[in-house]
Amino acid sequence: MKKLRSNFLRGLLFVFALLMALAFLAPTVLTVVNSFMTEEEISANYGVIFGTGETVTDKQGNTRPATQYMAKRVNLKLIPDKVSFEQYTTVLLKSPEYLLKLWNSIILTVPIVIFQVLIAAFASYSFARFRGKLKSAIFFAYVVLMLMPYQVTLVPNYLVSDWLGILDTRWAIILPAIFAPFSVYLLTRYMRRIPSSYIEAAKLDGAGEWQIFTKVALPLCQGALYSVAILVFIDYWNMVEQPLILLSDSEMHPLSVFLSEINAGEVGLAFAVAVIYMVPPILLFLYGEEYLEDGITYSGGIKG
Repeated sequence: MKKLRSNFLRGLLFVFALLMALAFLAPTVLTVVNSFMTEEEISANYGVIFGTGETVTDKQGNTRPATQYMAKRVNLKLIPDKVSFEQYTTVLLKSPEYLLKLWNSIILTVPIVIFQVLIAAFASYSFARFRGKLKSAIFFAYVVLMLMPYQVTLVPNYLVSDWLGILDTRWAIILPAIFAPFSVYLLTRYMRRIPSSYIEAAKLDGAGEWQIFTKVALPLCQGALYSVAILVFIDYWNMVEQPLILLSDSEMHPLSVFLSEINAGEVGLAFAVAVIYMVPPILLFLYGEEYLEDGITYSGGIKG
C-alpha cells in the first residue's frame, strides 16, 4: 500500500513538473512557430492585440497602426497554415538596422564577459588565499553591492560616467559592468574550497603565487569560470536599462532595446528577430550546460 501511494505521489509530481515545464516553454515555442507564419496569418491571429486598423502619426511623421487592448480571444496556433521564411529574409537581407543592433549587442556583451571574468579571477584568488579583517570587510562590501538591484546603482553610474566624460559612449556600460561583484562572489566561494594540500604541494615544488594561480587555481575552477561567463553573458545580452539611460544615441543601442521599440505593424519581424536573438545564449548554454551545473552546485555547498 505504501509503495502504491509513493508511486501515485511520484506520478502527480511528474505531471505537475511536466505542466510547469510546458508553461515555461510555451512562450518560446510560440515565438519560434510564429516567426514562420506569413504576415497575413499573424495579423489574423493577433491583430486584435496589436492593431485596430486605424493609424497614428508619430513625431517623426511616420505612420503606424494604432494599438488597442484585447477585445476577444486570440488564436494561438502551434502549426502555421503556411510555412514562410519571409520574416527572416526581411530581417537578414532587407533590413540592415536589425543586424546593426545585433552587432551592437555583441560589441557590448563580449568585452564585458571577457574582462569581468578575468578581473573576477584575480580578485577571487586574492580573497580566497589571503584572509584578514580588511579583506573580509571588502568582501562583505562586495556581497552588499551584489544584493542591490542595478536600478539602485544606476544614478551613481550615470553621475560617475558624466564626470569621467564617457557618458553616451560604450565605455559607460562596459566599465561598470566589468567590475560587477557577482562574479567575484561566486568565484571566491568556489576557490575557497580548493584543498590547501594542493597549494602546499605546489609550494613544496617551488611554485610561486602566479604559478599557483595559473597552474592550480584556474584549472580547478574551470567549471566555475565557464558558469560565470554564461551567467554574465545572458545577463548583459538582455540588458535594457543601461543603454536607455547611458546611451542617448539610438544607433548604439543593442538589439534588446530595439526589440521593445518594434511597432505594431512589424509583429512578424519581431518574432523573427526574437528567435535570432535567442540563438547565441541558447547555443552557449547547451555547449556549457555541464560546466554551468557543476559550477553552481559546487559553489553552493561551499563553507566560506
